[in-house]
Amino acid sequence: MKAHTLSILVENRAGVLSRVTGLFSRRGFNIESLAVGTCEEEGMSRVTIVCIGDDAQIEQVMKQLNKLVEVIKVSDITENYHVERELALIKVAADPGSSRAEVMQIADIFRANVIDVSSKTITLEVTGPTQKIDALSNLLAQYGVKELIRTGKIAILRGTKTVISTK
Repeated sequence: MKAHTLSILVENRAGVLSRVTGLFSRRGFNIESLAVGTCEEEGMSRVTIVCIGDDAQIEQVMKQLNKLVEVIKVSDITENYHVERELALIKVAADPGSSRAEVMQIADIFRANVIDVSSKTITLEVTGPTQKIDALSNLLAQYGVKELIRTGKIAILRGTKTVISTK
Protein backbone atom coordinates (compact mmCIF):
# COMPACT_ATOMS: atom_id res chain seq x y z
CA MET A 1 0.00 0.00 0.00
CA LYS A 2 1.16 3.50 -0.75
CA ALA A 3 0.03 7.09 -0.45
CA HIS A 4 -2.14 8.32 -3.30
CA THR A 5 -2.81 11.98 -4.08
CA LEU A 6 -6.29 12.54 -5.49
CA SER A 7 -7.33 15.79 -7.14
CA ILE A 8 -11.11 16.13 -7.11
CA LEU A 9 -13.04 18.90 -8.86
CA VAL A 10 -16.43 19.44 -7.20
CA GLU A 11 -19.33 21.87 -7.33
CA ASN A 12 -18.90 24.51 -4.65
CA ARG A 13 -22.06 23.78 -2.65
CA ALA A 14 -22.92 23.11 0.98
CA GLY A 15 -22.53 19.48 2.03
CA VAL A 16 -20.29 18.36 -0.82
CA LEU A 17 -17.20 17.96 1.36
CA SER A 18 -19.22 15.96 3.86
CA ARG A 19 -20.37 13.57 1.14
CA VAL A 20 -16.84 13.17 -0.24
CA THR A 21 -15.24 12.50 3.14
CA GLY A 22 -18.17 10.30 4.19
CA LEU A 23 -17.43 8.03 1.25
CA PHE A 24 -13.89 7.51 2.55
CA SER A 25 -15.21 6.84 6.04
CA ARG A 26 -17.73 4.25 4.84
CA ARG A 27 -14.95 2.45 2.96
CA GLY A 28 -12.73 2.44 6.06
CA PHE A 29 -10.06 4.70 4.55
CA ASN A 30 -8.22 7.20 6.67
CA ILE A 31 -7.60 10.53 5.01
CA GLU A 32 -3.95 11.43 5.63
CA SER A 33 -4.26 14.96 4.26
CA LEU A 34 -7.16 17.12 3.07
CA ALA A 35 -7.16 20.57 1.49
CA VAL A 36 -10.09 22.34 -0.15
CA GLY A 37 -10.45 25.69 -1.85
CA THR A 38 -12.03 27.49 -4.76
CA CYS A 39 -10.25 27.09 -8.06
CA GLU A 40 -10.01 28.57 -11.55
CA GLU A 41 -13.51 27.47 -12.55
CA GLU A 42 -16.32 29.63 -11.20
CA GLY A 43 -18.65 27.74 -8.86
CA MET A 44 -16.13 24.91 -8.42
CA SER A 45 -13.71 23.86 -5.69
CA ARG A 46 -10.67 21.65 -5.80
CA VAL A 47 -10.28 18.98 -3.12
CA THR A 48 -6.85 17.41 -2.67
CA ILE A 49 -6.92 14.21 -0.62
CA VAL A 50 -3.99 12.01 0.31
CA CYS A 51 -4.93 8.50 1.43
CA ILE A 52 -3.18 5.15 1.82
CA GLY A 53 -4.27 2.13 -0.21
CA ASP A 54 -3.36 -0.24 -2.99
CA ASP A 55 -4.17 0.61 -6.59
CA ALA A 56 -7.35 -1.50 -6.65
CA GLN A 57 -8.72 0.14 -3.48
CA ILE A 58 -8.02 3.63 -4.77
CA GLU A 59 -9.60 2.80 -8.12
CA GLN A 60 -12.74 1.63 -6.30
CA VAL A 61 -12.88 4.84 -4.23
CA MET A 62 -12.47 6.90 -7.39
CA LYS A 63 -15.36 5.07 -9.06
CA GLN A 64 -17.54 5.73 -6.01
CA LEU A 65 -16.51 9.42 -5.97
CA ASN A 66 -17.44 9.75 -9.64
CA LYS A 67 -20.97 8.55 -8.78
CA LEU A 68 -21.53 11.57 -6.52
CA VAL A 69 -23.60 14.13 -8.40
CA GLU A 70 -21.52 17.14 -7.32
CA VAL A 71 -18.20 15.54 -8.29
CA ILE A 72 -17.10 16.77 -11.71
CA LYS A 73 -13.75 15.00 -12.08
CA VAL A 74 -11.50 12.71 -10.01
CA SER A 75 -7.83 12.17 -10.86
CA ASP A 76 -5.17 10.14 -9.09
CA ILE A 77 -2.11 12.25 -9.83
CA THR A 78 0.28 10.10 -7.78
CA GLU A 79 2.12 8.65 -10.77
CA ASN A 80 2.13 11.88 -12.80
CA TYR A 81 4.82 14.53 -12.51
CA HIS A 82 3.39 17.01 -10.04
CA VAL A 83 4.34 19.57 -7.43
CA GLU A 84 3.09 19.17 -3.85
CA ARG A 85 3.20 21.82 -1.15
CA GLU A 86 2.02 22.30 2.41
CA LEU A 87 1.85 25.36 4.63
CA ALA A 88 2.71 25.27 8.32
CA LEU A 89 2.60 27.82 11.12
CA ILE A 90 4.99 26.94 13.94
CA LYS A 91 5.12 28.72 17.28
CA VAL A 92 8.45 28.11 19.01
CA ALA A 93 9.66 28.99 22.50
CA ALA A 94 12.43 31.55 22.01
CA ASP A 95 13.73 33.70 24.81
CA PRO A 96 15.50 36.92 23.79
CA GLY A 97 18.89 35.23 24.36
CA SER A 98 20.79 32.89 22.10
CA SER A 99 17.88 30.52 21.42
CA ARG A 100 16.01 33.29 19.57
CA ALA A 101 18.97 33.90 17.27
CA GLU A 102 19.35 30.15 16.68
CA VAL A 103 15.66 29.75 15.83
CA MET A 104 15.88 32.66 13.42
CA GLN A 105 18.97 31.13 11.77
CA ILE A 106 17.17 27.81 11.31
CA ALA A 107 14.15 29.68 9.91
CA ASP A 108 16.42 31.45 7.42
CA ILE A 109 17.99 28.17 6.26
CA PHE A 110 14.51 26.71 5.61
CA ARG A 111 13.29 29.96 4.01
CA ALA A 112 10.61 30.28 6.67
CA ASN A 113 9.12 33.70 7.38
CA VAL A 114 8.93 35.13 10.88
CA ILE A 115 5.33 36.31 11.15
CA ASP A 116 5.06 37.07 14.87
CA VAL A 117 7.44 37.70 17.74
CA SER A 118 6.61 37.99 21.42
CA SER A 119 8.78 38.17 24.51
CA LYS A 120 8.83 34.35 24.77
CA THR A 121 7.93 32.97 21.32
CA ILE A 122 8.54 33.26 17.60
CA THR A 123 5.94 32.17 15.06
CA LEU A 124 7.18 30.96 11.69
CA GLU A 125 5.42 30.40 8.38
CA VAL A 126 6.91 27.79 6.06
CA THR A 127 5.79 26.29 2.77
CA GLY A 128 7.19 23.36 0.89
CA PRO A 129 7.05 19.61 0.49
CA THR A 130 6.02 17.55 3.50
CA GLN A 131 9.62 16.42 4.11
CA LYS A 132 10.81 20.03 4.45
CA ILE A 133 8.14 20.85 7.00
CA ASP A 134 8.87 17.64 8.91
CA ALA A 135 12.60 18.43 8.96
CA LEU A 136 12.03 21.99 10.20
CA SER A 137 9.62 20.95 12.94
CA ASN A 138 12.02 18.20 14.07
CA LEU A 139 14.88 20.71 14.31
CA LEU A 140 12.73 23.20 16.21
CA ALA A 141 11.57 20.55 18.70
CA GLN A 142 14.72 21.07 20.78
CA TYR A 143 13.61 24.65 21.48
CA GLY A 144 10.06 23.70 22.38
CA VAL A 145 7.34 23.79 19.74
CA LYS A 146 4.37 25.40 21.49
CA GLU A 147 1.96 25.00 18.59
CA LEU A 148 2.10 23.52 15.09
CA ILE A 149 -0.64 23.94 12.50
CA ARG A 150 -0.38 22.40 9.04
CA THR A 151 -2.56 22.58 5.99
CA GLY A 152 -3.13 19.47 3.97
CA LYS A 153 -1.10 18.93 0.84
CA ILE A 154 -2.07 20.74 -2.30
CA ALA A 155 -0.82 19.45 -5.62
CA ILE A 156 -0.75 20.50 -9.25
CA LEU A 157 0.47 18.70 -12.35
CA ARG A 158 3.70 19.92 -13.91
CA GLY A 159 3.91 21.40 -17.38
CA THR A 160 0.91 21.77 -19.65
CA LYS A 161 -1.15 18.94 -18.15
CA THR A 162 -4.17 19.99 -16.09
CA VAL A 163 -6.95 18.47 -14.05
CA ILE A 164 -9.94 20.45 -15.31
CA SER A 165 -13.59 19.73 -15.84
CA THR A 166 -14.79 18.10 -18.99
CA LYS A 167 -17.93 20.29 -19.09
